[in-house]
Amino acid sequence: MDKLPYISLILPCHNEEIFIEKCINSILENEYPSEKIELLVIDGLSTDNTVNIVKKYIDKHIKIKIFTNHKKYFPAAVNIGINNSKGDYIFILGAHAVYHKNYFSKCIETALRTNADNVGGVLITDGLNKSIIGKGITIVLSHPFGVGNSTFRTGSNKEIEVDTVFGGCYKKEVFKNIGLFNENLISSSDIDFNKRLKKNNGKIILNPSIQATYYTRTNFKKFIINNFRNGFWAVYPIKFVDYIPVSARHFIPFFFFIGITIGLFLIPFSNIIKNIYLTTICIYFLITILISLKYIFKNPLYLFILPFLFFTLHYIYGLGSTIALIKIILSKLNYFKHKIFNHNGFL
Repeated sequence: MDKLPYISLILPCHNEEIFIEKCINSILENEYPSEKIELLVIDGLSTDNTVNIVKKYIDKHIKIKIFTNHKKYFPAAVNIGINNSKGDYIFILGAHAVYHKNYFSKCIETALRTNADNVGGVLITDGLNKSIIGKGITIVLSHPFGVGNSTFRTGSNKEIEVDTVFGGCYKKEVFKNIGLFNENLISSSDIDFNKRLKKNNGKIILNPSIQATYYTRTNFKKFIINNFRNGFWAVYPIKFVDYIPVSARHFIPFFFFIGITIGLFLIPFSNIIKNIYLTTICIYFLITILISLKYIFKNPLYLFILPFLFFTLHYIYGLGSTIALIKIILSKLNYFKHKIFNHNGFL
């Protein structure tokens, strides 16, 4: 036990009064030795009861500290935590999750055994909304057809090397070698950081025996907002970095959206385009129906609800990516316009 490394748990949060207590309890109930842990809660100016809840724990546990993140965004919170951490390994956690009893010990065991730079496990998605729509959203967010080869969401039957994980356990030295999280990337900084880690020959390991349960707000309106934001930030980081910070799978919904939208306007002008378009749509919905058959024994309505939710997920994500690309192009055009005007003495 004396040889176990000291670990720092970074927990960014903002208005998490619904989740924060369950999350912290799961951390305190973990089997990793308490004297080897510090918990750094980074609050993004919460306006609900989050801070008061955390302070109740601070009164009882000297290893819990709270910091204020005036920028509010996730990457800024992570950087505050890293700069104030003392651990040899740093965990970047999510407040919407509870961590299974052996989460930290399994991560450390895997990291030490494999010499990995980042270790994580499988995320079990559980929706707060138990309606048929809420349960359907949980299904599509955990299915490979919905989220692609995001292994930490879809699961694995063996320990494998991946491109990113949830609730990652990082070697402290990683941040000294490749820097901190990019604070310009509000919603994809973790993907970008792991991309940089891989580019620098870093190793990211997913161990399926490491598990956390993630509570998602399975409300249809929030489902749309979150997918639009995720799609937007899959593309918008290109404005700030000179490389593609996300993997190829993140761009598939963009091409899906473009094909569906442009094709709809072109089909009146060509029977060939019309036939290709309708065939593609039919194949897409046939796939979603076949997937849905697996769930109809739970509720026959899934046969109609899941295809609709899969389509909504992909289309709205693609819409977000398209809006991001348009904003980047307009920004570049505006930059060149000012550059040309300044060069010719007009401004």
